Amino acid sequence: MGFFAMHAGADDAARQDFSFLICSALIALPFLFPIASGPSVNVWQQLISWLCVALLCLLMGPKCLKARLALIGWLGASAALIMALQSPSLGLGPWLSGVAVVSGICVAVSAGAGLVHGHGRVRNVLANGLLLAGAVSAALGLLQYYELAGMLWPWTTEPGVGQAFGNLRQRNQFASLMGMSLVAALWLHAGRWNESLKRRLLWRGAILLLLTGAAASTSRTGLLEIITIASVAAFLARQERQLRAALNTTAVIRLPAPWVLLSWIPLYFAIAWLLPQLTGSSVDGMMRRLSEGAPAGHSRLILWHNVLTLIAERPWAGWGWGELSFAHYTHSALYLGPRFVEILDNAHNLPLHLAVELGIPAAVVICGGFLWLLIAARPWREREPLRIMAWGLLGVIVLHSLLEYPLWYGPFQLVFGLCLGVLWPAKDLPSAVTRHRWASAVPVIASVTLIAIVGYASWDYLRISQIYLPRDERLPAYKDNTLEKVQGSWLFANQVRFAELTLTPVTQTNATDVHTLAKRVLHFSPEPRVIVKLIESAELLGLHEEARTEAERFSIAFPLEYGLWIEGRPLDSSAEP
Repeated sequence: MGFFAMHAGADDAARQDFSFLICSALIALPFLFPIASGPSVNVWQQLISWLCVALLCLLMGPKCLKARLALIGWLGASAALIMALQSPSLGLGPWLSGVAVVSGICVAVSAGAGLVHGHGRVRNVLANGLLLAGAVSAALGLLQYYELAGMLWPWTTEPGVGQAFGNLRQRNQFASLMGMSLVAALWLHAGRWNESLKRRLLWRGAILLLLTGAAASTSRTGLLEIITIASVAAFLARQERQLRAALNTTAVIRLPAPWVLLSWIPLYFAIAWLLPQLTGSSVDGMMRRLSEGAPAGHSRLILWHNVLTLIAERPWAGWGWGELSFAHYTHSALYLGPRFVEILDNAHNLPLHLAVELGIPAAVVICGGFLWLLIAARPWREREPLRIMAWGLLGVIVLHSLLEYPLWYGPFQLVFGLCLGVLWPAKDLPSAVTRHRWASAVPVIASVTLIAIVGYASWDYLRISQIYLPRDERLPAYKDNTLEKVQGSWLFANQVRFAELTLTPVTQTNATDVHTLAKRVLHFSPEPRVIVKLIESAELLGLHEEARTEAERFSIAFPLEYGLWIEGRPLDSSAEP
């Protein structure tokens, strides 16, 4: 039996409030989690997100059974395609993590279905959790923007004046959190937060804080989301008032006046202009970013053109899950126009990314399945406030996914899954079914399994991270013979191989082993340190044609580092091995 169900009939209001706060905090925590360490900085955030998903499902109890089978089938098909179209060169890690992500979203879907069938304050959990995350993140972001966040270390970082991203470490993600929090604030307004002067002032203050945080992010994606949210909300508010007038009723008005919602847009621009003026120095403000555009070679149009070229090379089965960066490096000569200058490990557009790594048929199945679910749900006919909020949150994530990759990060996976569960719940199960022992056991088994996965992955990641730390900062058991002790990882074998390669000098004796290792690591991270080891080992083995080919690719992909290498100067080694 779930936590809420146990106390549904209890008179202890304080206990129910406590359970409500726990669930709200579980939704907010992944966005606020401050720890980012090791070779892959988002791993800890991902693991804490899965832990929060598992605990939410556990607290919801048997209500979590009520998720639509068609939705679970679509998620299962997505996981199956990732498994079937994996890259052998990358080993188990990438596709295991991909399947685990889909599984974690499934558990979040179940928890979201529990919200639909909940009562009382449980239906406010998602909105309160997001508003809490957004308000705290906005405050952290403003401290970061004005270089005042140092006093809060290690609970947040200080990226430098004019930069704001809270604990999400990426301004587009931070801006999307502001957008989702605004949607949550509209839901709370619809829940009659405007009945007292104190609550009205609190709501307006939250809106101002969120808009200020969005402006401080200087995210063009965030600006597009703000304009979309304000415009759609104003349209719904106008419809609401027209319907009330047409029916001549005293129905409750849930949304603010349309002019109030549309005023968010000029207010955003006013804040975006003001914030840089108060820094006392020249910063990269929103107005400058809009006028100057992306730096040369960093445009999304260039990126998407490169990806389309790669899709045309392998349209049916793709390059393999996790292989985009390798394809971008090794096939640079394919591009007829400009080349995207960075290591390209995501297409910054979800349909394109699925097509380039899994092939066009798989992308059509996954994206088409979601589109079918969406059209069948008829969101344009929606009237229930909780579902309208879920559509708004889903819209922010989908819009962001067309420009970047939020679903590669745990907090957005959590919200995405919860929204899917809210929007596609199953029909009511018979009460006799939910009373069975197995009904209570299903969410418990799913949650405990996910918690066990989090526990194992946390131990494994903490273990392999030791090789990326200076000796005196490592755990006592890993101070000596560290590389030998961290071998054997299933999930993070590629990170171990990368460390092994960068720590191993190339000699005539080990050239064969280094060459084999470098060719494999190149699929994981085609960066200068790896490429140089591959070229040097190939030369020692007499593979001069291969060395020349790699040198040519090196010169195209990383001209600056190639020039340093040709001159015999050290490459940038600011990162740990």
